[in-house]
Amino acid sequence: MPLSNTAAVVTGGASGLGEATARHFAAQGAMVTLFDRDAARGETVAAEIGGHFVQTDVTDEASVQAAIAFAKKKMGRITAAVNCAGIADAAKTVGRDGPHPLPLFQRTIDINLVGTFNVARLAAEAIQENHPAPDGARGVIINTASIAAYDGQKGQTAYAASKGGVVGLCLPMARDLSKLGIRVMTIAPGIFMTPMLAGLGEEVQAGLAADVPCPPRLGDPAEFAALAGFIVQAGYLNGEVIRIDGALRMR
Repeated sequence: MPLSNTAAVVTGGASGLGEATARHFAAQGAMVTLFDRDAARGETVAAEIGGHFVQTDVTDEASVQAAIAFAKKKMGRITAAVNCAGIADAAKTVGRDGPHPLPLFQRTIDINLVGTFNVARLAAEAIQENHPAPDGARGVIINTASIAAYDGQKGQTAYAASKGGVVGLCLPMARDLSKLGIRVMTIAPGIFMTPMLAGLGEEVQAGLAADVPCPPRLGDPAEFAALAGFIVQAGYLNGEVIRIDGALRMR
């Protein structure tokens, strides 16, 4: 599936990895609809790339159903869904202020894991309606995990659990959707220069980059976007998690 023939929805498309993905896809000729809670930024990015935006809460079934319907109306079809929406709140299991706040754990799981599944299942329902390619392919879903799914650090119990769940979704979802001609892939990024890290200051960024074996720097969101684009085009990739982390293994 060439990107120029792709109609993609991208969650978290107003910033970070999602914005980079939306921009890359659009630059390659794809039609793109951004899903995000940030209406102001989402509208701006959509206008800049010639795409569409719909304010969306990925954890809410009705919100995502409406967003999918909007995207289909604007683009005519959906052939790819890239899930980038997520949060990275941190707290230790037991810290100075007591046990990990349960609402924080639940919110992280709800957005990162339940939200990913919510969008994936509803996007798949739309993708199955596409006319199949000669090999039966109708589209692809790309979810975003994290290397924290494997190497979670202190304070990352909620985040690592949520991303571990996203990793766990990949193969069974790919198997579920195989007869519909829908592939499912997952990207597990390392430490990337997202807006969250950009606010930490150059000294902190340099410290994080020093832990990356090669190249010793933070990841560029454009590299994540390029990988997502490659997955769309590489039709034999299915049911797998790809780490993109410069060989970083957190400890």
